[in-house]
Amino acid sequence: MTTPIVLIHGLWLTPRSWEGWKARFEQLGHEVLTPAWPRMEGEVEALRRDPSVMNGLGLAEVVDHYERIIRSLDTAPIIMGHSTGGLLMELLLDRGLGAAGVGVSPAPIKGVLRLPPALLRTVFPALRNPANRKRTIPLTPKQFHRGFTNTMNDTDAEAAYARYYVPAPGRVVFEAALANLNPHAVTKVDFHKDDRPPLLVMGNDQDQTIPASVSKAAAKLLGRSKAVVEYKEFAGRPHFTVGAPGWEAVADYALDWASSHVGAPAESVERARV
Repeated sequence: MTTPIVLIHGLWLTPRSWEGWKARFEQLGHEVLTPAWPRMEGEVEALRRDPSVMNGLGLAEVVDHYERIIRSLDTAPIIMGHSTGGLLMELLLDRGLGAAGVGVSPAPIKGVLRLPPALLRTVFPALRNPANRKRTIPLTPKQFHRGFTNTMNDTDAEAAYARYYVPAPGRVVFEAALANLNPHAVTKVDFHKDDRPPLLVMGNDQDQTIPASVSKAAAKLLGRSKAVVEYKEFAGRPHFTVGAPGWEAVADYALDWASSHVGAPAESVERARV
């Protein structure tokens, strides 16, 4: 019996961004759920027309939403998340949920102190105005290309923007970016949680939104526990690695790793150096 899989999308995207992964995993016999963030159940085109439904949406509401979904399942799933979805996956594992987790360029948890210029450049359109905390934040095609699809040619980048992009809730950007200044940050996790489900953190060396150094720093912090934590870095891949050409190799690696670690107790699997 195969383990179900829950795929969690990130900011400026919707569950549509997982369409290739969902089809690929289903062909292998997995039940695959791609639930939207709360208030984001509509299609890309509808959310572009009226992004106000996301105004004020915060991380606590989103992670609680996914917790309810996962607790409703008969079998603990593999949880995979991209970008802020990867951060949400780490928060869910911290709550003891899931059989294993994979973060694809996860947004930083509280405690990751290194915030490279590339990351700050992507979130600056939101952070430059405090009023944006209650709004949704758009990205132009140029900004999306720079932050998400920088390794793709102009035609493919424009097609990705047209198919996948939606504005993002500003509150989430503020909560994630300013977490290290907030003693009660939603993004705080227990780095010494020994019974955390096995976790794979994946970074991409051409990522201009969550640079690989951020992903690696998160893996090191989470690796302080006795739980299984590994780090894998891909060469030549951008932030939109879930949909950029060659995504199949990333998806296969993620699924192979997660499937081989489902149910693995702490310290039962040799951990890679991070």
